[in-house]
Amino acid sequence: MSDIFLPSPITCTVPFDADGVHHGFLRLPYSRDDAAWGSIMIPVTVIRNGEGPTALLSGGNHGDEYEGPVTLFDLARTLSTDQVKGQVIIVPAMNYPAFLAASRTSPIDKGNLNRTFPGRPDGTVTEKIADYFQRVLVPMADIILDFHSGGKTLDFIPFAAAHVLPDKEQEKRCFDAVRAFNAPYALRMVEIDSRGMYDTAVEEMGKVFVTTELGGGGTSTARTIAIARRGVMNVLRHAGIVEGEVEQASTQWLDMPGNDSFIFVEKAGLLETCVDLEDSVKAGQVVARIYPVDCTGASPLELRAPQDGILIARHFPGLIKSGDCAAVIGVHV
Repeated sequence: MSDIFLPSPITCTVPFDADGVHHGFLRLPYSRDDAAWGSIMIPVTVIRNGEGPTALLSGGNHGDEYEGPVTLFDLARTLSTDQVKGQVIIVPAMNYPAFLAASRTSPIDKGNLNRTFPGRPDGTVTEKIADYFQRVLVPMADIILDFHSGGKTLDFIPFAAAHVLPDKEQEKRCFDAVRAFNAPYALRMVEIDSRGMYDTAVEEMGKVFVTTELGGGGTSTARTIAIARRGVMNVLRHAGIVEGEVEQASTQWLDMPGNDSFIFVEKAGLLETCVDLEDSVKAGQVVARIYPVDCTGASPLELRAPQDGILIARHFPGLIKSGDCAAVIGVHV
């Protein structure tokens, strides 16, 4: 039987069609040594008040990124029915096993949820989670906001982003939502490889999709949490789900013209960062050095900016491996 005809093994313990605030779980059966008939219980909150648009809000797609989970666990307890017209579905930690392990990928199957879509109902734990979002949650939604940050290995300037799309009307709706989020920076984003991404799955359904990168380093800050909290409420106001005006502050628009925005490393070593996030750089400027660690007296490898722009991301740990991304340079629009 084709995967598309198999039912998802995940059961939601709260209703999607009843008014009120409902806290529960996406229950995924998972038989294992310590629980023969066990389940993975992924927290979910559904807030509904009559007819109207549906927003799907998610964090913890990668388990070591915390602005989304902090913001959404808080929103799930504070957003009331009388504030909502329509429906808000909140999943603070999509890849719950990864979130509990504070790791980018799942400790159960090493699955990277954001490279696993459309998933499979009869696959690994991570594939089953992707399949449930693909076939159940995303089709319900009109607008999707998926929080990301740099995790343990990257650090970003705080931005909201959408992708350049073939459907320019859909692209405009996505960037209108990015504008409403109102992060300090907004980015026309390019992915190294978009196959298997949640973003791509949502966009291919014609939905409005907004993502973020808000800091990193495997933690959160007061600044990035404040940006996330304001942003999610702005998106809900923009969608017509919550009343009120979008809170506006200054936003700088940036672009990634292509893969040349990324600076990758060919040799491992000790990383010296020569410019800070949000610093302006010129083409050819040294942005980082990599020192060999197997001997003394050797000259470092210099990494230079491929274009004029601004440093929007950097490698976070002090040691770096061949193939790692050392820096990303965005350009002002």
